[in-house]
Parts: sequence; structure tokens; C-alpha cells
Amino acid sequence: MNMTKTKTKTTNDAVEILHRRLVAGKPDRMAELEQIRADDAVARKIYDLRTQAGLSQRAFAKLVGTTASVICRLEDADYEGHSLAMLNRIAAALHRRVEIRFVPLRNAKPVGVRTSRSAA
Repeated sequence: MNMTKTKTKTTNDAVEILHRRLVAGKPDRMAELEQIRADDAVARKIYDLRTQAGLSQRAFAKLVGTTASVICRLEDADYEGHSLAMLNRIAAALHRRVEIRFVPLRNAKPVGVRTSRSAA
């Protein structure tokens, strides 16, 4: 029985080293990391839209029909309660629409493709 280990390329990149030690080969941790990235992306997008519009959190909250503390939470990358309803309210206040995309996870294995049923 051959017990050779596949040698990974060495790196000095601290982020890559941490990723290999903490996330690589651990699906539960990878899923958690993807959720954190998604929460961060939503928070940053809300912040960017507000600041590009030249609005304070208080003015933005009034426009959206909520409070400044809610806007503050929505712009926090650690906040996990983003709802589609609130995102639609934000979009409407800024004369935009919400667009949802499903994109592949980083380093995800492809899932088998099911063929569609033929029309009868």
C-alpha cells in the first residue's frame, strides 16, 4: 500500500497558510466562510450605495422608512439578518432593483446535472 502524501506548493502568503490550516478540506468551515463573505458583501454594498448617494445613516434611514440604528446594523459585516424585503426597500429608495445571482462556491466540486424531462 502506497502511503505517499501529495506535496503542496510552499507559500509565504499568510492568508493562504491560514486557509490551508483552517478551511481547506473542511466543508463545514468552507460553508461558514462563504456565509461570512456573503454577509460582508451585502453590508459593503449597502454602505457603498448610501455613501455614493451622499446620505448619512440618519437621512438614508428616513428615506428607507426605518431607523439609523437599523441602517448601522445592515452595514455591519457581522450582521446576519439581511432580508430580501429590506433590501427591496433600500433599492426602491435609491431607484434601483435587487438582483439575485447564484454563483459557484470557490473550490466547489461540480454537482451532477440532471436532464430535464422530455415534453410529452
